[in-house]
Amino acid sequence: MNRRPTLLAALALTATAALTLSACGSDDSSKDKDNDKIAGADTGKTSQSPSPSASASEGRPKITFPSDAKNVFEYEKTGNAAKDAALADSTLSTNSVDEAIFEKSTGTKALGFYNADKALSAYITYVQKYIGDDETWVGETRYFNYKVTLSGGSKAYVTYCSDESKSYIKDRKTGKVDRSPATANAYVLYNTSLTKNADGVWQTTDIVSNRGNKACQP
Repeated sequence: MNRRPTLLAALALTATAALTLSACGSDDSSKDKDNDKIAGADTGKTSQSPSPSASASEGRPKITFPSDAKNVFEYEKTGNAAKDAALADSTLSTNSVDEAIFEKSTGTKALGFYNADKALSAYITYVQKYIGDDETWVGETRYFNYKVTLSGGSKAYVTYCSDESKSYIKDRKTGKVDRSPATANAYVLYNTSLTKNADGVWQTTDIVSNRGNKACQP
């Protein structure tokens, strides 16, 4: 069940990040057409937050989704202000990529606001694949098993899983939705690196995705 037309490129995190994140699961590599999905929104305690509309407060761009697509984020706030801010911006990074897919544009405000460096380059390539194939997605993707580690005052490493078993690729031209049965490839492990910029935004700067990783499977 291919929930994403192309996979995110597996980018190399720093040695520190690799050591920090290795405890989160086995190293099954993601490949081919089983793409990693992305999305984000803010949440609170053991939160399940639907996708869209991150508020445009404090100069942050608003993110909107179509009515037939939703991301749900499940995590508990840590009580540490920096960790919780990194977690929240991580989900917004995810949503920003999906919004770019829905808008058929890599020039959306949120995409470059919540992502930078290698991650932004990978996401642009990822969105362009959707645009080139004239595809989008519908349904619901769940994000869970969040773990966050800080390194100094401006670096964070966030790992999490996604469950794409209820999200499906849709052909924009025909409207046809691929509802193939779910397989282990519907579950993806993400290892991400975030950097706090001068405006206080925790931008995702690097990412490694592992599709079918057993640590994320039910």
